[in-house]
Amino acid sequence: MHLNELGSKKILILGFAREGQDTLLFLRRKFPKKIIGIADQEELSFNFGSSRNKVKVHTGKNYLKTLKRYDIIIKSPGISPRVIAPFITKKQVIISQTEIFFEECQGTIIGVTGTKGKSTTSSLIYQVLKSRGLKVHLVGNIGEPVLQFLEKTGPNDIFVYELSSFQLTNLKKSPHIAVFLNVYPEHLDYYGGKFEDYTNAKANITKYQTQTDFLIYNAKDSLVAKIAKGSKAQKIPFTPKKDKNPWITSSEPAILIGKLFGIPQKKIQQAIRNFKPLPHRLERVGEWKGITFYNDSLATIPEATCAALDLLGPKVHTLIAGGFDRGLTFRKLGKKIQKSSIKTLILFPTTGEKIASSIRKSASSADGPPQCFFAKTMEEAIRLSYSHTPKGKICLLSPAASSFNMFKDYKDRGEQFTKLAKRYGEKT
Repeated sequence: MHLNELGSKKILILGFAREGQDTLLFLRRKFPKKIIGIADQEELSFNFGSSRNKVKVHTGKNYLKTLKRYDIIIKSPGISPRVIAPFITKKQVIISQTEIFFEECQGTIIGVTGTKGKSTTSSLIYQVLKSRGLKVHLVGNIGEPVLQFLEKTGPNDIFVYELSSFQLTNLKKSPHIAVFLNVYPEHLDYYGGKFEDYTNAKANITKYQTQTDFLIYNAKDSLVAKIAKGSKAQKIPFTPKKDKNPWITSSEPAILIGKLFGIPQKKIQQAIRNFKPLPHRLERVGEWKGITFYNDSLATIPEATCAALDLLGPKVHTLIAGGFDRGLTFRKLGKKIQKSSIKTLILFPTTGEKIASSIRKSASSADGPPQCFFAKTMEEAIRLSYSHTPKGKICLLSPAASSFNMFKDYKDRGEQFTKLAKRYGEKT
């Protein structure tokens, strides 16, 4: 939707976290006299300043009942369409910050999506383009909210946009360069348990591309390859590399994009060598009492944990896993753990029992499952890891589940792991 269509409409910003706040500031600059609605379940602490009388705030448990008063609803990506469906009419238009940006952006958009690896890949692409001195911005999930850039950028700006399935849902325009990494079951609670709906949302990254656009895709992922087959874009397939460093496995799209922009191979390789890995993604946080601790809190699905075990290999003796139950299956992870060198498994509720069960089902009579412990806090998990992990081995936090039943988010989980591993490791 174009901005000129918003001027005469009643607008509501639904969800007022970082992205919602950016949307308000942008709309206020465009429409200084317009009254704008804001709806959020939580009470707001935002300082509206002199424009407070130009804002209508709706909070509390009944905040969704106010949706019917507005023509245009600019929805935050984390709010599922299923949640708001009972409160809207067919006449109302639901859009997102991403949609506005795609319509108004004068520069080049490089969109990156995938169930896993998109943060690292986006960061690598950004570093490669930056090494050439290009005017590049890292935006979306990993970077800054995007609408703030519209008024101060032009045709020469490049936006590396990390796109979640939430941001891609209902998108009617695709980026000039799309990077599609992989598709595994995730966020099924958001999509009413329908993996097909999740996959269709991801596919929007290429659905509206034309023959002048480019699709860089993982040819080893059968679902991604199938979606790519129907794309009108110029197709550039790649095969992920295997390396002990997770960012090297994500480097191929960055190399290909560097070539598209005419960056010399030496410059590209230097940018990749100088890249600093992201926190919480197979991050080596330290060695204490002879045990090496790896923080992989970003591994929120079983496939990501399987990949971590492949990369770190037989030195992984202790795995800390489990978390919020989103209805995923742990069958493959159970088989992977059973075949691995893991001897100690420390499990969080509520998926911990599911993981233990999947291991028991895959265990042979000759080769029993690893020793399982159930922990209710990260502190308990760290104490157990020091008691049951030998010197020279690895303790890996790779949960295969999201964090919301025990922690604020994956960052909080990873930070607690790192802090407590260090605290107990430095105790004499």
